[in-house]
Amino acid sequence: MDAALTSFVSLLAGVTFLLLIPGDSCVDIIGGNEVYPHSRPYMVLIHDRKSLCGGVLIKEDWVITAAHCIITKATKITLGAHSRSKKEPEQQSMTVKKEFSYPCYDPKTHEGDLKLLQLNGKAKITKAVKLLKLPQSGKDVKQGTVCQVAGWGQMVNKPIKFPDTLREVNVTVIDRRICNDKDHYNLKPFIGPNMICAGNINGGKDSCNGDSGGPLICKNSFTGITSFGLPGKCGVPQGPGVYTFLSVKYLNWIKNTIKGVV
Repeated sequence: MDAALTSFVSLLAGVTFLLLIPGDSCVDIIGGNEVYPHSRPYMVLIHDRKSLCGGVLIKEDWVITAAHCIITKATKITLGAHSRSKKEPEQQSMTVKKEFSYPCYDPKTHEGDLKLLQLNGKAKITKAVKLLKLPQSGKDVKQGTVCQVAGWGQMVNKPIKFPDTLREVNVTVIDRRICNDKDHYNLKPFIGPNMICAGNINGGKDSCNGDSGGPLICKNSFTGITSFGLPGKCGVPQGPGVYTFLSVKYLNWIKNTIKGVV
């Protein structure tokens, strides 16, 4: 066998090997890519030494995140971040003045996993720091719709590994009946009308620990908040990511809460 043919066979073997790698072995957000720096200017980094969440800037002094994200006196709110570790000139550091969890939030069922953070001061709107508009109607999203989710969360299940920079992945909306069947969540918990199930039928594309509170964007519209998945099993086909759907009742609560404080 001559050198050229040997090289071709080696290349073909390499390609075949790559095609055989299962989807859930991807090593990104789960299965995503790093975004262009500061191209998601509404993203908010919520962090301290022990915890990490995402959030969305919806007004100059208001952030929306997940109710299960823990806020303490040590919690830092960073706007305009791409890197978690570097002090970038685009970043704006804020603190939380007050938090407002959805009053009917149930940590067991994950129903109402939504929280508003009032900031101590107003953000300066720049190219790297911008608001994300809330949806107007709270219209449901059809099965098969491709959406995007971003965050600084875990990239693989084991070993636990977090990226330094913001990453994003495409996920596909899955019918709630499928998510509730015996091959998926099996009604434990029940994926209800105020939740959206989204991932990949073969696994490998998902949000994970640390992505909670970040936005689910469907058809360029702010549609949901990253909520939960199967513990320790991000990106598996049996447990697609579940998102708090910004339904009419949640949108009304958001608007009324902000209006009541202002």
